[in-house]
Amino acid sequence: MSMDLAYSIHLGSDKNKSKSAKKIANNNSSGTTSFSNNSIQNSGQLSKVSNHNLRKYDDKTELISVIHGSNSLANDVKNLYLKEFENARIEYNNKQTREDRKIQNYYNNVNKNANRDLACELIIELGDMDFWQDKNKEYKYKMVQVYKEQVEDLQIIIPEFKVANAVIHFDEASPHLHIVGVPVKYGYKNGMKKQVAKSLIFTKERLVILQDKMRTCCIKSFNKEYNLKYSLKTKEKGRDEYISVNKMKGYRELKKQHEQNKQRLAQANQKTDLLSEKTDNIQKVLQNLKPSTLNKKNLIVPASTVDTIKAYMEDVRTTTKSIKGVNDLDVIMKEYEKDLKEHDNKIWDLENTIQRKDAIITKLSTDLKYANDTVSKQKSVITSLKEQVANFKGLWEKLWRFFENKVRWNKDISYTKITDELYDKKIFSSDDVQRIKTGYVPNANNKKKNYDKF
Repeated sequence: MSMDLAYSIHLGSDKNKSKSAKKIANNNSSGTTSFSNNSIQNSGQLSKVSNHNLRKYDDKTELISVIHGSNSLANDVKNLYLKEFENARIEYNNKQTREDRKIQNYYNNVNKNANRDLACELIIELGDMDFWQDKNKEYKYKMVQVYKEQVEDLQIIIPEFKVANAVIHFDEASPHLHIVGVPVKYGYKNGMKKQVAKSLIFTKERLVILQDKMRTCCIKSFNKEYNLKYSLKTKEKGRDEYISVNKMKGYRELKKQHEQNKQRLAQANQKTDLLSEKTDNIQKVLQNLKPSTLNKKNLIVPASTVDTIKAYMEDVRTTTKSIKGVNDLDVIMKEYEKDLKEHDNKIWDLENTIQRKDAIITKLSTDLKYANDTVSKQKSVITSLKEQVANFKGLWEKLWRFFENKVRWNKDISYTKITDELYDKKIFSSDDVQRIKTGYVPNANNKKKNYDKF
C-alpha cells in the first residue's frame, strides 16, 4: 500500500455552478458528490446546504457527526451574525439621522443583497476512495479528532473566517468535512465597520497559503491519531508541491547512482552466469587430467590447463568483487534513504510548527489592532467625559458662589430656605450647606478648612 495520502480543500463559489464543474465533482477520485458545492448567497441556498450537510432529506443523521455548532445550520449562522455584527449595526444606526438608512437586521440585509454571500462552505477530505474502501467503521470514525483539529487550525490560519457549523460525513466513499462559516472584515469606513467580506478574506494568494498550511496540519493530526507515518501526495498541477524526500539536496544524484549500481549488478549477474559455464568447463578439464607415471596420486597438469585455471580464478575474483561492491552500495543507499526520510519528517514537523506559530502571530496581530482601535475609541470617550466633568464642576462651583453671595453675604432668607430644601432633597450635602453658610467645611480630621473665595 502507498504511504502517500491525497488531500483536498474546496471553497464553494459561483464557478462551481457550471455543468463542467459539477461533472468533475461528481467523478472525483473520492467517490463523493459533495464537491459540487456552490456559494451560499441567501437563506434559500443555506437551507439546501443544511439539508445536504445534516442529512435532513433522508434522515441518515447516524452517519454524520456534528463537531461544531448544532443540528440547525440556519440558527447557527443567524446566531453568528448577532455575535459578530450586532454591535457594529447599533453603532452604525446611532449615527444615522434618517430612519430609512438604518439597518434593522444585518442577516436579512445581506440575505437580500445579490452582490454578497450570506455564508461560505469549505469541504475537506483526506485520503481517496481506494484508501478508505477496505477500512471499517471504527477506523473511519477516528477521523473525528483529525477533523476537529482541522476546524481549530482553520480558525488560527484565517481568524477572520468565523465558523458557524462543521459536520463530518461517513456515508459516502470517504470521510469528509463540511465547514460553514462567515468571513468577517473589520475597519470599513463606509457603512458598518464590520461587514461580510468573502472576496477580501479569501483572496487567491490566501487560498494557496490556506491549502498549504491546512494540508500540513491535517497529515500531522492523522499520523498522531492513527500512530502512522504517512506523507501527502503532491498537489494538483499548477500548485506548489509538498516537499518530500525526493526533493532534498543530493537525493536525485544519489538515486541516479543507485540506478547505475543496479546496472552494475545486472552486469555482475551476467558475469556470474558466464562463470557458471566456465565452472562446468573447469570440472571437465579436471576430470580429464591424467595421473603421473611416477605417482598415481599426482595428476599431470599441462601448461595450457594451468593458464585456463588462472583465468578462471581471475574471473571469480572480479565477479565476486563486483557483486559485493554493488550489494554494499545498495545497502548503503537504502540506509541513506531511510535517514533522509527521517530527516524529512523532522523538517516537516519544524515547518508545521513554524506555520502554526505564524498563524497565531497573525491572529494576535489582528487582535492587537482591534484592541488598539478600541483603546483609541476609549481614549476619545474619556477625553469627552473629562470635558463634561470639567464643565459640570465649573457649573457646580458657580452654583455654590451664587448661593454663598445670596445666603452668607446678602442674608437673603428666601435663598436660605432654598438651600435647606435642597439639603432635604439630598441635592446638597451637609458640607455643601456649611460651605455656603460659613465658607468652611470639616476635613477628614474634623478640622475646619478655609475654601478660597470665588
